[in-house]
Amino acid sequence: MDRRSPTTDLALVAGFAALIATTALLPDIRTGVGVPFSLQTFAVLLAGACLGPVRGFLAVTLYLAGGAMGLPIFSGGAAGAGHFTGVTGGYLVAFPLAAALCGFLVQRNRRRATDFTLVFTAGLLSSFVFVHTLGPLNLAWRADLGIKEAFVYDTQFFPGDILKNLVMALVATSVHRAFPGLLGRARSDRPVVEPASA
Repeated sequence: MDRRSPTTDLALVAGFAALIATTALLPDIRTGVGVPFSLQTFAVLLAGACLGPVRGFLAVTLYLAGGAMGLPIFSGGAAGAGHFTGVTGGYLVAFPLAAALCGFLVQRNRRRATDFTLVFTAGLLSSFVFVHTLGPLNLAWRADLGIKEAFVYDTQFFPGDILKNLVMALVATSVHRAFPGLLGRARSDRPVVEPASA
């Protein structure tokens, strides 16, 4: 995995887009705490944590594009571009941004990509910066709610989000242990090539 190629990158992007679609179609999970939740956000942040900011962003964007073009891969088997202008549209828009931020934070600290605390923090921070900001803001706009009311409504998703990030960090760190070059090498890790003497 140390050598990156367009073919490998394309396969990884497509594979993670398919993973996100699969998790969106799975039944919601009930924990007894908060509301039932899907594993969609888990896969979104996993894409960023495993692939880095660019490929993670592209994987989520590919998934969203497929759903917008009519593939029944949104939550519950839904499809169509109209979901971006609905009450949950802010969450969809936030997904690729959250994946990119999570990927950036992990890739920037790629030598610690197997550190559970780092990856969990990156995922949770990315989720709160984008998903739990753009989601309720759009909800307030589309559902004609007050800003405070929309953000209070969004808090019911916090327990599930924390749990999903715990699992995401476990999976992502395991992936990086198995494929230590998945994020590429840092500049300082690359061998220095001395110029040939005349």
